[in-house]
Amino acid sequence: MRCPFCAHDDSQVKDSRSTEDGAAIRRRRQCEGCGARFTTFERIQLRDLIVLKSEGRRESFERDKLARSVAIACRKRPIDVARIDQMVSGIQRQLETMGDAEIRSQQIGALVMEGLKGLDSVAYIRFASVYKDFAEARDFEEFAGNVAEAATP
Repeated sequence: MRCPFCAHDDSQVKDSRSTEDGAAIRRRRQCEGCGARFTTFERIQLRDLIVLKSEGRRESFERDKLARSVAIACRKRPIDVARIDQMVSGIQRQLETMGDAEIRSQQIGALVMEGLKGLDSVAYIRFASVYKDFAEARDFEEFAGNVAEAATP
């Protein structure tokens, strides 16, 4: 594993632990060149996925890109990082077990919307504003009103 500090090619594993949901292994490493310590994660990948974008482009599925977009929606919300990671892992597992190697970006967005809906209503609305391409404040108002109505028993 290449050191992120000095780019030395060799590092030594100091500690390995399974993550809470068991979907990854967290490893603490120490660079043999500069002595710096860093963390890596090893995850199970069932298959390579290709994302079909709405403009017709194709690109490889990147878990980190999905995690970043969810994290942006959840920014400054009282949500445990472990719950967000668990949701992203669940979405990735769903995508990998669908059977298709090519997945439309709209399917991914719908899965994120479903996950955020149960996690946090503000994060859900934030993500929806990008996913549904809100153009005006009225779009926010209508969507938030529907979310509030759905939450009222």
